[in-house]
Amino acid sequence: MNPLALKPSLLLSSVLVTFCAFTATAQSVPALTAHYIEGQEITLDGKAKEAFWSTAESTGDFVQFFPSDTGRVKLQTDVKVVYDDAFIYVHIWAASASSNYVVSTLKRDFSGIANDNVTLMFDTFMDGNMAFAFSATPYGVQREVLISNGGADRNSFNNSWDAKWFSEAVAYEDHYEIEMAIPFYSLKFIEGSQTWRFRPYRFDIQTSEQSTWVKVPQNMLLANLAFMGLLHFEKPLGKSRTPISIIPYAFASSAQDASTAATDYGMSYGADAKVAIGNAMNLDVTVNPDFSNVEVDDILTNLTRFELMLPEKRQFFLDNSDLFGSFGNYFNEARPFFSRRIGLAADTNGNLIQNRIQGGLRLSGKLNEDTRLGVLNIQTAADPLQGIGAYNNSMISVQQKVWSRSNVGAFMVNRALTSQDTSLDAYNRVIGSDFNLASADNRYIGRFYLHKSFQPDDQAGNLSSQALVMYNGRDWSFISDFVHVDQDFQADLGFVPRTDFIKHGVSATRHIYPAKGPISRHQFMGLMINFWRPSADFQFTDRFGWMSWEGYFKDQSSLVLRAVHNYTLLAYDFDPTRTSGATPLPGGVGYTYNNVNWTYSSNAAKLMTATFTGTVGQFYNGRQQSLGGGVNYRLQPWAQFSLNLNYDGIRLPAPYASADLWLVTPRMDITFNRKVFWTTIVQYSNQRDNLGLNTRLQWRYSPLSDFFLVYNDNYYASDFAPRFRSINLKWTYWLNV
Repeated sequence: MNPLALKPSLLLSSVLVTFCAFTATAQSVPALTAHYIEGQEITLDGKAKEAFWSTAESTGDFVQFFPSDTGRVKLQTDVKVVYDDAFIYVHIWAASASSNYVVSTLKRDFSGIANDNVTLMFDTFMDGNMAFAFSATPYGVQREVLISNGGADRNSFNNSWDAKWFSEAVAYEDHYEIEMAIPFYSLKFIEGSQTWRFRPYRFDIQTSEQSTWVKVPQNMLLANLAFMGLLHFEKPLGKSRTPISIIPYAFASSAQDASTAATDYGMSYGADAKVAIGNAMNLDVTVNPDFSNVEVDDILTNLTRFELMLPEKRQFFLDNSDLFGSFGNYFNEARPFFSRRIGLAADTNGNLIQNRIQGGLRLSGKLNEDTRLGVLNIQTAADPLQGIGAYNNSMISVQQKVWSRSNVGAFMVNRALTSQDTSLDAYNRVIGSDFNLASADNRYIGRFYLHKSFQPDDQAGNLSSQALVMYNGRDWSFISDFVHVDQDFQADLGFVPRTDFIKHGVSATRHIYPAKGPISRHQFMGLMINFWRPSADFQFTDRFGWMSWEGYFKDQSSLVLRAVHNYTLLAYDFDPTRTSGATPLPGGVGYTYNNVNWTYSSNAAKLMTATFTGTVGQFYNGRQQSLGGGVNYRLQPWAQFSLNLNYDGIRLPAPYASADLWLVTPRMDITFNRKVFWTTIVQYSNQRDNLGLNTRLQWRYSPLSDFFLVYNDNYYASDFAPRFRSINLKWTYWLNV
């Protein structure tokens, strides 16, 4: 069977099947009315002493999500909402088994699944696609999350997003209370709107219970936006009073490179600004930004042939990030835009180094209830000594809502050379359109896209496409995925780890919910993915498949067992150990190898938690034995100490390289209070020949305003010789004018 012949027929049949299956399930939707409290005083102390709280409407009883979505809630939660012209005020009352609350840290942006907390989700545009989420613990620690793509998967949650809001909490022996004040200027909404989709949910870690105001099937994520209630406001919301936010920064550093024995002293400054355009659009401006985060990226051992994708953490790119970064392949195999490409460039040795950004603009948000717009333009500077040209990087995207939760979008990405260097590519452009299907109950999900790239000396084709259909039933889940990326498809500002392939994958998953016993849910899964290379007469190149069992226990621990089958036809010589001077495995040879792996995660309510992973079996023409995991101990809420370790033992026959690859990462997080934090992380990787230390003291002296003192030290792991060290001071201030 010719895989190319499948391309149009599979795409068409997938669309037809999905359209036929697409149905909206009518069901009663719980609703809550927020009373307007004009001119009334409120003291944010968690105690709900004000008279209006006694007459405010209550959500009433929550329903259980875990350990069973059919069980009764052990510990109830009650939520009330009122508002005035400037703020939404929320009072939360949460029953508890005891005062032994699980609160692992006093630092903002805590882990939602490892701390007792209540979360509120506001779908202000009523589109089931994006929402603003605000969480607080019994100690009043805050977390905010930007949810996109309907909250359908774990990639839909952006924990790096920041917003100004306020909360206080009081913890008692048998319950805790939280008061929140969320400024309307921290949200986006349509002027005159009177109803939002809304849902609170709760993690009670000490009793291993998760509950929610609106019932959510356990085979879905708890934060899925398909399952929401309604929040009615007594009178229509007015024009947003969003202030202009100016965020200046100053950065000073002293750095020493051991290879040159030179010490470099540097100082820089710049600013970001956020300007509201109406109630639903936001203009971000950056001038001479400091995009070198004080937080280091995690080092990962890479045994694959392909680049690894790391998350974006820079605030400039976070608002409405899905308008730019969600186009393309559902499994990150071909994304036309990946913001971390901006500010990095390859030097004359092919190494990625920081490339200075001179400035940029970013407009994003809602044009109306159904239409979203995103526009981005950033200019990077030339670095002639490193062979790096100056480029203008831009993107425009439009997304239109269709049906209840689906949307269709179109975009253009453009990277154009602005310096006079004829040795560099003059431009790279990608245009395309995506259709994202999501049924009202999230049972049917689909993604269909077609993209095309343009560059000098263009070749025919240059296409990237996907037809994906997913069915998420309570008892069964199915996926069918078809992807085609041409050999000459190029996205300079995107993430495209491989080209020249046709892929077809299928999977089936069975969910079983035992009525008794320690397990909440069994999950049995079978998956098979095949790849062909069109440029080589559709040569079969890869097969990846597994059979797995996943057990989710009622104490929140989990166990995964998996048997994996691989076939790989190498397109080029490749050394998976990345050993300097080693003989690589030859290209043009096929390898069949099988292994088993497992993952265990312990109960998050315990003071000491652990995760263990392992892989044993064949690896290309040799053997692999991998062990990993981590242990975390907390002195809550003041300190956490963790040790993560990963060992990969690769044994290949001579003359190919064998290796013992170690990645060891101890970490310490100290929270002196809700404003002062100290984090130290050490990362040892013999694959990268690096031992690195990053220790960071942070003082949040005002909301979203910080002072950082950071020390970095790096050594060659092989002989402990100095490599690079620096000490850095950074100041930021969030000013509303």
